[in-house]
Amino acid sequence: MALLEVKQLHKRFGGLHAVNDVSFQVEPGQIKAVIGPNGAGKTTLFNMISGTFPATSGAVLFQGRELRGKKPFQVASLGMARTYQNIKMFSGMTALENVMVGRHVQSHAGFLSSMFHMPWTWKEELDIREKSMELLALLEIEEHAHTEAASLAFGQQRAVELARALALEPTLLLLDEPAAGLNIYETAEVGRLITKIRDLGITVLLVEHDMSLVMDISDEIVVLCFGEKIAEDLPTAIQQNPEVIKIYLGEE
Repeated sequence: MALLEVKQLHKRFGGLHAVNDVSFQVEPGQIKAVIGPNGAGKTTLFNMISGTFPATSGAVLFQGRELRGKKPFQVASLGMARTYQNIKMFSGMTALENVMVGRHVQSHAGFLSSMFHMPWTWKEELDIREKSMELLALLEIEEHAHTEAASLAFGQQRAVELARALALEPTLLLLDEPAAGLNIYETAEVGRLITKIRDLGITVLLVEHDMSLVMDISDEIVVLCFGEKIAEDLPTAIQQNPEVIKIYLGEE
């Protein structure tokens, strides 16, 4: 069974058909990319999958469970984490504290128990801190654990963002343009980290404009244009697809 199934998904904003009858599957253990020119509907698609936008029609199944109608926090609790194109660090918080926030789904302490400092809440916070440090080490940024996250270099902030998403312990990780704003060296490093995450058994679905990154790390690629899927294939086949070439390079 596919981990994620997108079935005949549609999204309209008034008279604009942003996503039109898009279907595809993501298999466990894959890195699958969604590409397309600006305005193709990629981020809108991600917003529907993650529960940010309701779909006009169609279905999204995650591990066989229908996601339509669920809020983002409900989708996250099922094992789907997401990052965004624009990195958002919590102001005034260290890299470690930013990652700890991502463990909220795994936390069981309520408001009253935390307010009264119940003994079991101390152990839970210690466990969250230790797990968050492990994730920073996994992404090779543990030396910056106690540095204010907003002061880190852009590539380091991206690693903190990935660690924060992994703190959810997701089965599926959605990455919205993880190489946005990065230089060529930082992009190569992010590609290596994404592959490392997949090797941990976490399936990855990403939207990305950097074609060298997409071709290097993806198992399969979905191509959108004006909200419609025009191709879905292996990277080598996508590179030779005449319609995809026309979209990106234009007709002679």
